[in-house]
Amino acid sequence: MREINLTDAAAFHALSSHYAEAKNWQMRTLFSGQPDRFDRFSTEAAGLLLDYSKNRLNDTTMQLLFQLARERGLEQKRDAMFSGERINVTEHRSALHTALRMPRSATLVVDGQDVLPEVHAVLDHMQAFTERVRSGAWLGATGRAITDIVNIGIGGSDLGPAMACRALRPFTHPRLTMHFVSNVDGHDLDAVLSKVNPATTLFIIASKTFTTRETMMNAQSAREWFLSRHVAADLPKHFVAVSTNVEAVREFGIDPDNMFPFWDWVGGRYSIWSAIGLPLALAIGFDAFSEFLGGAHAMDQHFRTAPLERNMPVIMGMIGVWYRNFFGTTSLSIAPYHQDLNRFPAYLQQLEMESNGKRVAADGVTLSVQTCPVVWGDVGTNGQHAYFQLLHLGTDIIPVDFIAALKPMHDLSGHHTVLLANCFAQSEAFMRGKNTEEVRADLRAQHLSDKEIEALRPHKIFPGNRPSNTILMDELAPATLGALIALYEHKVFVQGAIWGINSFDQWGVELGKVLAKNIEPELTGTPRPDAHDSSTNALIARAKAALSE
Repeated sequence: MREINLTDAAAFHALSSHYAEAKNWQMRTLFSGQPDRFDRFSTEAAGLLLDYSKNRLNDTTMQLLFQLARERGLEQKRDAMFSGERINVTEHRSALHTALRMPRSATLVVDGQDVLPEVHAVLDHMQAFTERVRSGAWLGATGRAITDIVNIGIGGSDLGPAMACRALRPFTHPRLTMHFVSNVDGHDLDAVLSKVNPATTLFIIASKTFTTRETMMNAQSAREWFLSRHVAADLPKHFVAVSTNVEAVREFGIDPDNMFPFWDWVGGRYSIWSAIGLPLALAIGFDAFSEFLGGAHAMDQHFRTAPLERNMPVIMGMIGVWYRNFFGTTSLSIAPYHQDLNRFPAYLQQLEMESNGKRVAADGVTLSVQTCPVVWGDVGTNGQHAYFQLLHLGTDIIPVDFIAALKPMHDLSGHHTVLLANCFAQSEAFMRGKNTEEVRADLRAQHLSDKEIEALRPHKIFPGNRPSNTILMDELAPATLGALIALYEHKVFVQGAIWGINSFDQWGVELGKVLAKNIEPELTGTPRPDAHDSSTNALIARAKAALSE
């Protein structure tokens, strides 16, 4: 039975009426009238604190959002995902990334088979391999221990492990340097190969089918570079695969014993928990990788069991719906106040926009509401000196997620105090703003004339009333990073459930790849002007001329 349109839901209509009042609220007023606002609008789970008090909402708002979630069957859809139902309806697959972080003692039967023994068999294989590399027992062709690990993948096979390795930099083995290559642009691979020694480098080729064009082109180039210095018999000591295509792996020169499989119910952007996480396990060690999985599992358990009213992913997801579908916000800025999380905004771009950047419902009907906003951002203090101008004084209202760790992983005096002060001050500034009288008072204190004050006043007024969430953790460690990633995964699921879309397919990546295959032979061979528009033909001609010089 087809579910009713989102806009026909009773709670959606109630929220529309409620928005007519809420759009005029001032958060300063909300805080002054509600001294316990932080206690009322914050929650904790899996080592994370979410403060959502600096949003344009009250108790009624949240009650209506939870009512909408129930009317849209969120709890039933959540249970269907965790139980292994084929909720990825366009590809007829389950979405079982949560199974990848379940403990060995658990069971999860899907289509009559418990999937967890296979999951833990791969984890055991990863553990044995990582221990050999990290201990120095795994030797290269010349008898030397590995010093550099190059992961070659793209999309989820790159963004997840690259982000996590950087985020957990303080936990990385001191002998190992991690490198990530994803771009088919040869400059990416060339930059890495120019820095590593083939005798002490291990390549991980991450491609489920071992046919992904960009990944395999980089892999073949890396292979050729290696063979220019070594012989084919040395390949198995320097190349391993994360794949399911045994024959292609063997033909490449990789020992199938050094192939780490995963399953079609693991989407790329949800795959960091699988063998795709091999670079992370190598970097931080398998015990720490297990803590990473454990943090995610703790958030899974919270999402699965906590009442909606105290459920962190549900709260974040529904607040996002409130802004997207009622305030009409078009983007979300991610501001981690932690340098080691500088790849986290890019990771979330794929997670959120590839999952929910869709215009049709799961049943193929065109949606009548807006779905995923544009996700973007950078580390907080850098953003303050760049685009925070727009966030504070621009014409668009852009919600912000602030993320910070209370304790640093360094011992440099004073730095972390300044960092946290900036994080908390920015969220306060977005909420409070600075009104006309406050601006005048500041300028008078600078002994400016009345004329100068009135000339500057419009430029220095901060409207404020700009929404934000703040997510705090004690420290950025494997368990808290796991919980943080899982929090956003489940937030994405919540919003997909509300909008009625399938968050687990990604057909939008296909068309450009198909057209590229058509254009590629024209760049080196005979043009086909009848196959393209005038712009594309002109670009092909210009490139063909440059390449032939």
